[in-house]
Amino acid sequence: MRAEPPERLGGRAPRPPWAAFVERALAPEQFERHERTESPERFQPAERPDDARVFAPVLRPLSDAAERDLADRAAHLPPSAVDLAAVCAETGAWLAVRLAEQAARTLVLELDRSRAAGRLSGEGPRERFDDFVARLGTRRGLTTLFARYPVLARLLAQTCLGAVAATAELLTRFTADRAAIVAELLGGRDPGALTTVEHGRGDPHQRGRSAAVLRFADGAAVLAKPRSLGQHRLLERLTAWLDDKVPGLGARTPLSVAGDGYGWLEFIEHRPCRTTAEVARFHRRQGGLMALLHAVDATDLHFENLIACGDQPVPVDAETLLHPTIPEAAITGPDPAAEALADSVHRTCVLPQLLIGEHGALDISAVGGRPGGTREGVTWDGAGTDRMRLVRGGVPFLGSQNRPLPDGETASPADFEAALLTGFRAAYDAVVAHRDELIGPGGLLTGGDDEPGRLIARASRLYATLLDESTHPEVLRDALARDAVFSVLWTDSAGDPVRQALIEAEILDLWAGDIPIFFHRPSGRDVTTSDGARLPGLLAEPSLAAVRRKIAAMGEVDRHGQEWIISATLATGRGGAGPPHRGAAAALPRAPAVAPEPERFLAAACGIADEIVGRAVHGPDRANWLGLELVNDLHWTVLPMGAGLGQGYCGVALFLAQLGRLTGASRYTDLAAKALTALPGLIASLAAEPEWGRAVGPGAFHGLGGICYATARLATLLGDDPRGALPSAVEALTLAATAPDAPRGVTAGLAGALAAAGAVHAEHGLPGAAALAADLATRLTRSAAGPEQALEGPGFAHGDAGVGWALARHAPDPAARAAGSALLDAALARTAAHEPATGWCEGAAGVLLAAADGGAAEGPEAERHTRPLTDLVAQRPPRADLSPCHGELGTLETLAVLATAGHEPAAAGYTRRAAAVLGSLGRHGHRCGTPGHLPSPGLLTGLSGIGYSLLRLGFPGTVPSVLLLEPGPHRSPTPHSRPVRPTSSQKWKSS
Repeated sequence: MRAEPPERLGGRAPRPPWAAFVERALAPEQFERHERTESPERFQPAERPDDARVFAPVLRPLSDAAERDLADRAAHLPPSAVDLAAVCAETGAWLAVRLAEQAARTLVLELDRSRAAGRLSGEGPRERFDDFVARLGTRRGLTTLFARYPVLARLLAQTCLGAVAATAELLTRFTADRAAIVAELLGGRDPGALTTVEHGRGDPHQRGRSAAVLRFADGAAVLAKPRSLGQHRLLERLTAWLDDKVPGLGARTPLSVAGDGYGWLEFIEHRPCRTTAEVARFHRRQGGLMALLHAVDATDLHFENLIACGDQPVPVDAETLLHPTIPEAAITGPDPAAEALADSVHRTCVLPQLLIGEHGALDISAVGGRPGGTREGVTWDGAGTDRMRLVRGGVPFLGSQNRPLPDGETASPADFEAALLTGFRAAYDAVVAHRDELIGPGGLLTGGDDEPGRLIARASRLYATLLDESTHPEVLRDALARDAVFSVLWTDSAGDPVRQALIEAEILDLWAGDIPIFFHRPSGRDVTTSDGARLPGLLAEPSLAAVRRKIAAMGEVDRHGQEWIISATLATGRGGAGPPHRGAAAALPRAPAVAPEPERFLAAACGIADEIVGRAVHGPDRANWLGLELVNDLHWTVLPMGAGLGQGYCGVALFLAQLGRLTGASRYTDLAAKALTALPGLIASLAAEPEWGRAVGPGAFHGLGGICYATARLATLLGDDPRGALPSAVEALTLAATAPDAPRGVTAGLAGALAAAGAVHAEHGLPGAAALAADLATRLTRSAAGPEQALEGPGFAHGDAGVGWALARHAPDPAARAAGSALLDAALARTAAHEPATGWCEGAAGVLLAAADGGAAEGPEAERHTRPLTDLVAQRPPRADLSPCHGELGTLETLAVLATAGHEPAAAGYTRRAAAVLGSLGRHGHRCGTPGHLPSPGLLTGLSGIGYSLLRLGFPGTVPSVLLLEPGPHRSPTPHSRPVRPTSSQKWKSS
């Protein structure tokens, strides 16, 4: 076949419909009215758009041909029902814009080449652009264009053919169902003829079919749905059932008229609430709806699928009830925390879910959609001129119709958390109390209604990205090049047999310009593609069976877990982006200037550990936690914990193991060991795949440095062979540190890797760790001399103090240690010269801690800077946040080190504040460094960090500093290192 000449092969192969359409659109007899040098009726300068629409006149011959085809196919429809001329004109105008968007990148390239070659006429850039449009919009111009870019011709023609077929089908169905639509959706009032079809009210599927708004002569409207309304009808029945069980809920769904595989919905107009009481009712109903959707494993209720109509949150796209769970492939096997999150209320997409890109973030959830966010997109610089070019970046988001607040009101959903939780609890408890009516004999969810539902295998944004990339001009020259773009799906499906089985169908849909779509029936395991092909037995189990099992297991314990997820996700949007705990101060109780007994710190730590134990999510062989995690140092989100020391399960396990060593309580050490089940496999994978390790990074708290340090400490604390996973961990860290763009700081960069390598070598004597420390010290010393390598500031976590400390404390070479001391001196001076923050991470406490531990806090010159900074830290108002990162216990770590070095103000401040922390724990609980101080298990900002810091306060000779990545003590057990038995006043028991 490959050796056969193209001419002979083309003569034997059937002519594809898209090629016939292009030939017909460009035929001389059809093209006569387009052969002109300019088109003033199409393109008035005063109305010149500022985006890809400027190219619409070029492709008008194709959209006009589609418009004529639609008129021919719908000519039989009665004029009283459809104003065909108006509908065809509207469709043609929409299609011209759609084609322009698909072709814009290619046309801009051709425009640039024509300008560079001097082929354009005109006095200015706008006139030259108009000349380009006039030349290219001719039969000769388009023929030449399509010969150069045959894949573009195919793409545009398929779009036209799909639009014609989908619109003709919609009009035929509408005519047949018009009487029912008028009676059921329009109150029996005749609206006159259909005048407008607003296309593109959703993603295109199944050869260009998407939801559309139909508007009539009198202004009335209905929503056309090109797929079955079976799941919408199920939601109608479930909502009516819930309204009967929860007095005053009064939730509603749109009225509907169902056809065979399609349907019509009442058009819901967006209307903001007028009073605070209405907003509260809105969120109570939204909470009730969320509980119902959670019970039936619904998903995808993002901000575009819900309309705020006064005090009613109305779902307008219910296709994903009883949705199957397709596990994500994971290199370390199943993660019970990830499975719990996937099965939780979070999957509904009602709660905040951030779509984070390079240029900002956008909350796409049903409670999100606030104006002011940023979504990834493109703009066209110089549109309508011969300098036009594409610019990728953040596009401002102006808000969505799911918001119940009037324009200008930007309150966070967290402000209405109480109303949302009230509705959720009422509906959840109703499901539990009356579950037999749902899953008992003859219940609503017993399989009698087995209407197909949509299966979402991948995020639509991935498909949209592939479609966008497949319009690159170089890709549109050769079909094989476009296939190569879509082959990314094979990489995305590595180790995932279910998604691998979908790829061929996905590529067929993408070739048609569609977002791929799949279907399933709740009672079966088969999957159906967009063209009706069946993939038998692809799902692990029928989704209806999973939902019935879920509802049967719902109860008070699960409800409390769901409420934590609700509160945690809502808190991520409270107060905007970034760590909201910075700077938060609170009055701690007065405390005597006497250091508390160690057992009091131990008892408090045990109370925190017991909460962590209770929050663990267990699988057959592994345990993990859900936590609040700070992403990009800007946005909080709820995630299953990864392996990192600062925010992951290694930090949690380190605290539990250290506590278990002190108390002899096996429930802590056993859980720590179970949390680490996946760690050896993860380390081996990172060592085997250097790119993965570089992506993780070498840092101490957000990277492989911390994982390496935790592996070493946990090997000692849990009594495992220290040479089990440690060599692979050091190897993985060594590879991760070779990334050319690795930062230098402690938290995420090379200084953290140096400190971790030094600690591992000190604790276990691994030669590889010593070699890595020497290499990193050399690289950091060299980079410290370059001004272009300046860090973010003098602080510990990311700045010069951290780099200087790592060199001064862990570099084996004297010259490197001297360079570290110089950096520490400079950081002290810079910090003292300004009005610094006072936390460990970025402020004076961290700089002082680095200087004291690195040996740079002594001598007259250092004393000149150290004394005022010590006073500043010691006298800082106590923080409401107790966590080590920016909170009170990070400050105490610094004061403890300074007190040991003989600084009397630090010693006095340490004693007073340590006692005050215990008083705060008793009065206010363990307030984490998370939004709203919500409990989260992590080390830097969460419960484990508070608990570990309490152990440091009580047993400084036994418990090494995790903030300084200290190795364990190398000496015989001290009195504090033996198991400590509880006193009668302590509220915990050893197991």
